[in-house]
Amino acid sequence: MRTTSKGSAGAVLALLLTVGGATRAQGPEPFRADVEKLAKQNGDFRRVLFTADHVQIVAMSLPANEDIGAEVHPVDQCFFIVEGRAETTIAGQTGTAKENDVVCVPAGLRHNVRNPGPKPLKLYTLYSPPQHPPGTVHHTKQDAQKAESAPAK
Repeated sequence: MRTTSKGSAGAVLALLLTVGGATRAQGPEPFRADVEKLAKQNGDFRRVLFTADHVQIVAMSLPANEDIGAEVHPVDQCFFIVEGRAETTIAGQTGTAKENDVVCVPAGLRHNVRNPGPKPLKLYTLYSPPQHPPGTVHHTKQDAQKAESAPAK
């Protein structure tokens, strides 16, 4: 597991958004926003901010002592910590990440992020390629679990 400071986090984001030489989304409209501000303002467990063909940006807010739940994705994922401190477990190795850190998880690795602090943990995450339907909003972890366990339509 590798954790990087904010300067490098911006470089990772720029790299992910310029894969293949394109600096705009492959979807209908480019996305331009202060993603840290949106993450800080977000009170939902999961809120998809942007989805294109090859990348997705999702704001998350974890209350004290809550986690995302151990999971494995078939896609790469990077977590950008905006406020608070996170305990991370990736492939059985535990670490911490603080404000302005980024933690990237390659596809196929079991991982979890937990908020050990007294205040909400604010972060945004990038999936490449997208993992959730565009516009997804889950107000709570329970909402997310219910939606993910529902039969496909």
